[in-house]
Amino acid sequence: MNYIEELKNYDPKNEQEAADKDTILSYIETFPDTILTRENRFAHMTGSSMIFNKQRDKVLMVYHNIYRSWSWTGGHADGEKNLLFVAKKEAGEETGVKTLQVFGENTGGSFLAAVDVLPVWGHVKRGKYVSSHLHLNFSYLLEADEEEILQIKADENSQVAWLPIAELRDKVTEPDMIPVYEKLIRLGLSAVQM
Repeated sequence: MNYIEELKNYDPKNEQEAADKDTILSYIETFPDTILTRENRFAHMTGSSMIFNKQRDKVLMVYHNIYRSWSWTGGHADGEKNLLFVAKKEAGEETGVKTLQVFGENTGGSFLAAVDVLPVWGHVKRGKYVSSHLHLNFSYLLEADEEEILQIKADENSQVAWLPIAELRDKVTEPDMIPVYEKLIRLGLSAVQM
């Protein structure tokens, strides 16, 4: 599904998401030619995922090299209009997991779990300074088998692990991301088992 149609059809779950949905739609309208690329230095589209095990008591996280924190998986659209594709591709690349199921895959409904406008503070990436900007993020819920072989993506993360949900607050050192992760975990725990 096209990301604009997916966003327009999305039913926000709270006031934050309603405001962020409107903000993202405004950015898309203002920057129609660059919103899907990093050429837009103000804000650009990203796709991320929270990956659960089958028992839904752990989530698959990566230790992010830039943020020095346990983090979800995800990445830039880089021109791709299907942000679920982006989220799944990034999840596989960053963890080594080969088989990922999307929550809601068998229900016929929308797969989009959450929308967030996320600040990215200035940092150095591959030897070049990247100014602060916004990620206009679509989040998806995925499931993977704990038995799959995990593999780091050395240019982005230094660890990949299944973390118990109960320990997540102690592991994540980015306080602004904890509410985002907790929102997705609540959604994942309340979703019908696949």
